[in-house]
Amino acid sequence: MLSYSLRRLLGAIPTLLVIITLTFFVMRIAPGGPFDQEQTLPPQIRANLQAAYGLDQPVHVQYLRYLRGLVRGDFGPSFRYRDFTVTELIAQGLPVSLTLGIAALALALAVGVPLGTVAALRHRQPLDHALMFLAIVGIALPSLVVAPLLALLFGIKLHWLPVGGWEPGSLRTLVLPVVALSLPLIAFVSRLMRASLLEILSSGFIRTARAKGMPERIVILRHALRPALLPVVSYLGPATAALLTGSLVVETLFNIPGMGRYLVQGALNRDYTLVMGMVIVYAALTLLMNLVVDLIYGALDPRIRHD
Repeated sequence: MLSYSLRRLLGAIPTLLVIITLTFFVMRIAPGGPFDQEQTLPPQIRANLQAAYGLDQPVHVQYLRYLRGLVRGDFGPSFRYRDFTVTELIAQGLPVSLTLGIAALALALAVGVPLGTVAALRHRQPLDHALMFLAIVGIALPSLVVAPLLALLFGIKLHWLPVGGWEPGSLRTLVLPVVALSLPLIAFVSRLMRASLLEILSSGFIRTARAKGMPERIVILRHALRPALLPVVSYLGPATAALLTGSLVVETLFNIPGMGRYLVQGALNRDYTLVMGMVIVYAALTLLMNLVVDLIYGALDPRIRHD
C-alpha cells in the first residue's frame, strides 16, 4: 500500500507539471495584464512595475523562473494584493475552502447514501419515484441558482441564517454555503447508490443469503451495502472536482474569503501569480483525492490489491 501510494504521488508530478505549464501560458496569451486597469499610471511607472515583477522578460524566462520558485515553495507575490504573497493568501483561503468542501462532502454522503438505499428498497413504489424526481431536480439546478434561492428564503425572508460573511467557528455562517454546495452531490450520490444497490440485490450471493434464512436487515447491512458503496466511492474523485468548481460560485455569492473567491478575483484582475497558485493547489487536491479514493476502494473490495 505504501509503495503504491508513493508511485501514485510520483506519477502525479508530470500531470501537475502539465497543468502548471498550460495555465501559465494561457494566462499570458489572454488579453490584458495585471496593471491594465490602472489607467492613471504613467508609462514610465508602468514599465518600472513590469520590470520589478519580471514581466518585461521573455515568456519562457518568466516560466523557468516561476518553476524555480515553485521548487523552493515560493508561489511569488500577488500583483493586486501587494501587501501579501500568494502563499499567505493560500494560507488564509485554504482552511476556509477545506472546511466548506469537507462539510459539503460529508453531508452529501450522510444524506445521499440513505436516500439511495431507501429508494432501492422501495423500488418502483411512490417513495422511490418521489426521491428520484427530487434527485433529478437537484442535478438540474446548479449552485449558481440554488445559492441565491437559499439566501433569499432563509436569510432575507425568514431571517434564520446570515446571507453572507464568514465567522471562524460559527456554524450559522456554514449552513447555507454547505447546503448549496452539497445539494447536487446529494442528488448524484442517491442515484448512484440506488442503481448500485438494485444491481447487488439481484446478485446470486444475495439470493443465497436470503435462502439461508437470514433476516433482510442483515442481508442489506452485512452483504449488500458494502459492495453497493463501490460506485459511490469511485464518484468521490469527480465529486471533489465538482466541489472545487462549485466553491468558486458559492464563495463569491456568500462573500466567503476562501480560495474560490481569490481565484475569481485573480482571474478578473489578471493576477497571474494568484491564479497560478490557486490552480496548483486545486489540482494537487484533486490528484490527492483520487489517490484516497483508490485506497478506500481497495479497502472496500478485498479482491483489489494495489501492490
